[in-house]
Amino acid sequence: MMDKKLIERFIKIVGVNHALVDQDVISSYLVEQRGLYHGRTPLVLRPSSPQEVSEIMKLASESGTPIVPQGGNTGLVGAQQPDESANEIIVSMERLNRIRSIDVEGNLALVEAGVVLQTLQEKVDEKGRFFPLSLGSEGTCQIGGNLSSNAGGTGVLAYGNTRELCLGLEVVLPDGRILDDLRYVKKDNSGYDLKDLFIGAEGTLGIITAAVMKLFPKPQGKAVAYAGMKSPEKALELLLLAQKKAGSMLTGFELMAKVGMEMSLRYVKGAHAPIAHESEWYVLLDLSSSHSDGEASNTIEDILADALQQGIIEDASIARSVSQQKEFWRLREDMSPAQKLEGGSIKHDISVPIASIPDFISDAAKIIEAISPGARIVCFGHMGDGNLHYNVSQPVGADKQAYLSLWGEMNHRIHTLVMSYNGSFSAEHGIGQLKRKELVAFKSPVALSLMRSIKQLFDPKNIMNPGKML
Repeated sequence: MMDKKLIERFIKIVGVNHALVDQDVISSYLVEQRGLYHGRTPLVLRPSSPQEVSEIMKLASESGTPIVPQGGNTGLVGAQQPDESANEIIVSMERLNRIRSIDVEGNLALVEAGVVLQTLQEKVDEKGRFFPLSLGSEGTCQIGGNLSSNAGGTGVLAYGNTRELCLGLEVVLPDGRILDDLRYVKKDNSGYDLKDLFIGAEGTLGIITAAVMKLFPKPQGKAVAYAGMKSPEKALELLLLAQKKAGSMLTGFELMAKVGMEMSLRYVKGAHAPIAHESEWYVLLDLSSSHSDGEASNTIEDILADALQQGIIEDASIARSVSQQKEFWRLREDMSPAQKLEGGSIKHDISVPIASIPDFISDAAKIIEAISPGARIVCFGHMGDGNLHYNVSQPVGADKQAYLSLWGEMNHRIHTLVMSYNGSFSAEHGIGQLKRKELVAFKSPVALSLMRSIKQLFDPKNIMNPGKML
């Protein structure tokens, strides 16, 4: 167990009111939402400034105390949990939650790591600006965690992932030094772009305390529709048609299998099928216009009319109000929690080249049937950028634990298929604890060597989120 005097020194940095030692209170910080990883810690520190984070890291470096940074605790790979030793301290960023400035003319926001994503969205919206990162957990997740995991979400097709939305960072290094790499311009070729080392590093190289994030003009119009089709091949045809007709107006293109839609309809209270015709596959289209609702609506109607005429889709429905647009999106966003009611679910967060998606889905189904006959494939995700959540629910009536024991085998075989398509076995959720073996299996030896060298350079004492990623 950690020395009591050392714990008292850590507590003194943030003050007794901002240090948690009661294990009942701490418990919510120790388990991730899937329940796969449980940790222990004697202490949760909640600093309110980069200077306090710096003092924490100086003491951690001096004493060799491992530190686990944590944002909103919404990660899905166990990157934000301590281990079972009770020798690691959690540093929660929840009090570093100030929006320091919003530059309307420059389309920039300087925000601290603990700012909740939805809060940032709402604050910039009040000023006629738009922050496009959108996740199912946006009411809880924090900007620092979004950056540390390089979060993707539903807007990547049009705006890119979190890395592409960030211009610069403020980071506290493992030895307590503060790196001020906050940049306010899009063009800066003044040496290595250090921010990219910390984005997606899952807190293994330092603690992000603030960031400069890009903003965009607020869309003036929006249209959302569902379309049903026979196959992923038809969905690909629809994507190409929508890109041709809508161009940059196409801001969302989400693919969903019939079984996933059925689960979501059972889960969402009062939900109704978005289209009357029952199809094997569905696509949610989202268009944003810089001019008007009319432009967005006319464009989506044109896309769907042509798709029907060409036999690409079987039926379609356009949301006729803002509330219906939200209902359409909720059916997609609640597909993951809906699976919890269906028993065990084995997850895959993968990406393949967009043109390969139909072939991948076909090949992957054969692998699943060979491993677990009757398993239900709940394939859904961001087809517009190639990222699929290839989740597989247990066969009806199967033993949950016996099914979940197949996780390792199923993951590895699906990931091997993904890599044969030159894809990625971790598209947006990261590595954490869940995919460390897969990282070794699929990352090149040269890449792994470089990653370990970078870790050693920044964190020679291995006190930054040890046991994660590498």
